[in-house]
Amino acid sequence: MPVSRLGLRSRLFISHLLVTAVGILSLVVIGKVSSPRFFVVHLEQLESRGFSLRFARTELVQGFETAWYRGMGWSLLIGTSSAGVLSYWVSKRVMQRLAQMEQITQKFAVGQLDARLPASDIPEFNRLSHSFNSMAASLEGVERRRRELVSDLSHELRTPLTVMRGYLEELSSGEFEPTPEIYQRLVRETKRLERLVNDLQELSKAEAGYLPIDLQPINLRPLLESLVEKFADQLLEEGPTLRLECPPQLPLVRADLDRTEQVLVNLIGNAIRYTPEGAIVVRVWTETNKLWIAVIDTGIGITSEDLPHVFERFFRADRSRTRNSGGTGIGLAISQRLIELQGGQIEVESQLGQGSTFRFFLPVVRENY
Repeated sequence: MPVSRLGLRSRLFISHLLVTAVGILSLVVIGKVSSPRFFVVHLEQLESRGFSLRFARTELVQGFETAWYRGMGWSLLIGTSSAGVLSYWVSKRVMQRLAQMEQITQKFAVGQLDARLPASDIPEFNRLSHSFNSMAASLEGVERRRRELVSDLSHELRTPLTVMRGYLEELSSGEFEPTPEIYQRLVRETKRLERLVNDLQELSKAEAGYLPIDLQPINLRPLLESLVEKFADQLLEEGPTLRLECPPQLPLVRADLDRTEQVLVNLIGNAIRYTPEGAIVVRVWTETNKLWIAVIDTGIGITSEDLPHVFERFFRADRSRTRNSGGTGIGLAISQRLIELQGGQIEVESQLGQGSTFRFFLPVVRENY
């Protein structure tokens, strides 16, 4: 059989045997050449001490060579057998771990992503097992998120499509008169679908890193003043108050003005939506190489169980909210990714019934410090 067709176990076994054969051959050759000479030198040393070995030297040398050949023969037999058994055991041990990896990859191919490699006492294989298990956990997470996305997206699309189909069926059957109110409802549901598709497309681009980000040194104070003024004009008298707490001079930050405005609009809009009364504060402060912006409200708050999930797509802390009042459920996921693409980080703190604080930082242009 050609060597190229041999499996890894056979190659490991043969390589071990070849190394053993080279070592034994070297031992035989060196022993055959050097041992008789050393024995003759030893006999000469004995003769120089007064021992008479003239008539027995030939028999002694022949006896030594016979004993040497017998001993070497037994050594070759036992050594080769031991080397063969050890080589087979080592090859089998190496192949066992590789066979486990093959079995797990086959499970991955049919969708079983929970299989993991056990730890090994061989450091190299242990590191390989750790890397392999990390990859498996990552793949499992990707597959779980894919299924969740498909499920959530189906759920999100089902509501507006059901409403639109109901109205269209009633209109086509003549049971409903085509009034402007019905057309407005159809337009509203169509806009919801359009907004959902646009948000999904933007989130997909943001997560893949394809969303264009134009980072420039900017002063955010004019933007903050403009947004607070615009949202304050929309608040009702019985609603919450909105104010800005910002130092008169802000350091420049390296950010995308449009994307930062998109994040702030989402955060302030959410605060207004879920703060029936009380106050909403947009607070700004600086730390070392960071400009922090926080949107603090006294609204309904978020439970501790829901808090770790607020930045997940389609997540709504208040499940009693309707789709119309709750948006698409993607805004915070997009905001988180937009902040990360600008080199910042977004955080949230909240207590149920006491309000929420969403804050994020953007990197300060260092020349301003």
